[in-house]
Parts: sequence; C-alpha cells; structure tokens
Amino acid sequence: MHALMPTLFLSHGAPDMLLSEDPTVAVFRGLGARLPRPSAIAVVSAHWTASLVGVTGPGDLATIHDFGGFPEALYRLRYPARGDAGLTASVESLLETAGIAHRVHESRGLDHGAWIPLSLIYPNAEIPVIQISLPAGDLGAAARLGEAVAPLSGQGVLVIGSGGSVHNLRLLKRAGAPDPWALGFESWLRETVQGGSFDALLDPGRHRDDFARAHPSLDHFAPLVVAWAAGGTGRPGSRFHQGFTYGNLGMGCYVFGEGLSGR
Repeated sequence: MHALMPTLFLSHGAPDMLLSEDPTVAVFRGLGARLPRPSAIAVVSAHWTASLVGVTGPGDLATIHDFGGFPEALYRLRYPARGDAGLTASVESLLETAGIAHRVHESRGLDHGAWIPLSLIYPNAEIPVIQISLPAGDLGAAARLGEAVAPLSGQGVLVIGSGGSVHNLRLLKRAGAPDPWALGFESWLRETVQGGSFDALLDPGRHRDDFARAHPSLDHFAPLVVAWAAGGTGRPGSRFHQGFTYGNLGMGCYVFGEGLSGR
C-alpha cells in the first residue's frame, strides 16, 4: 500500500541557482527527507505548454538545457532520470477519464523546470519520473489538469508544479532587495493559499492590481494552480519556503494535501 503523497509547488528560480548558495538549494536538498518515499514523480513545469497535453514516455529521459547565457558548468550537468511504462499508462488513463486530449512524447526529456529541482531533492535519480505539459489556455485549464491527476497522490506519486511565485524577467536586478510590488504580491499569494481561497487564483477580478507585473504571462503561475488542484482545492495550502533572488524573482514554495514532516 502506498503512502498518500502531498503535492508541491516549487519555485525553481534561475538555472544558476544550482551553482549558488541560495537558501532554496538547502531547502530542496532537505525536502526528500520530509516526504514519504514516492513510488514515482510527476512534474508539470512552466517550460512546457501544449494545446494537446503532452506526457513523456518510458525509458531514458534526456536532460534538456533550455536556457542560454549561463556558466558552462551548467551545460555539463545531467540528471539521468528514467520514465516508466506503467506510470505513463496511468497518467494517460487519468487524462482520458477527464476528457483531456493528450499525446505521449516518446523522445522528450526533462526541461530545467523539472530536472533542476529534482537533482537537488532526489540526486540519485532512482525514482521514475514523468513530465506533463501545461495545457494551453486559462488557469481553469490548469485547474482541470490538476484535478485529473489528483488520484496519483493515492498511488504514491509525488506531483510537483514547478514555476515561480513572482516571475517577471524584465524586472530582475543583479543586486538589491525586492521591490514593494514583489513583496506585496508574495504577501497576497500566501494569504490566498493559506486562506484556502482557490477560486481567487482563477478569477482575474480578484487578483491584485500588480498581478500582471508579477506574472506578465501565466506559465510560471499555472503550475501552482495545478499543484493545488491535485492536492485538493477544498483544503488550504501552506508555504514552507520563501525568498527572492535576482531582486524580484520569487522563490515561494507551497505544499498541498498532506503536510511535510520536520522543518
């Protein structure tokens, strides 16, 4: 019998976080010990969106270096994860039941929104992994995807939404504290999630005035919606880490459904 898994939203930051001493690195490295041992991992990353929801296949999963302009050391890193035929079939069945059109991408690997946090949480890459694309469209589509894959938690599968709590690359800074608008958005997000107001995430009329500044596109916000919907929208989430990098890049992380052990 599998342990019931929580679902997670992780802010994966910039790729060079792996080469830094950012506090998020230590949090991710300690996260595996705070979770039940998963039978498998399903990741929805900000860096893969498709109108026909995609899922990776079994076999070796390539490490995709989908970024440019960073230190050469990052491009030499590999995360040798493997998929699993049973996991792919299980996800396909859930999507089919939910009426979500999808296809399997046999040759696609893991983008950096998936492999960077996983390389810190489960560095040995011994747990089967599947990546699921974000659906194109509004946040309602992200919620439906999360609801569709919610049964995975009962199968011992760790569902992770990987994005960013604040993500506007045009407003990053090399140094300095986060701006008031970024701090304000983080505060609103925590209050919304921990207050259990899932519908407020989906309704633009209930967003903060600076929502569009914090998220000029929805790709890094939608994985949070997926993670919450997968963990159960009837329960509030809990923020277990917060910080900023590059000034205004938010690193907030949340857990839904079951809680984390320890600190």
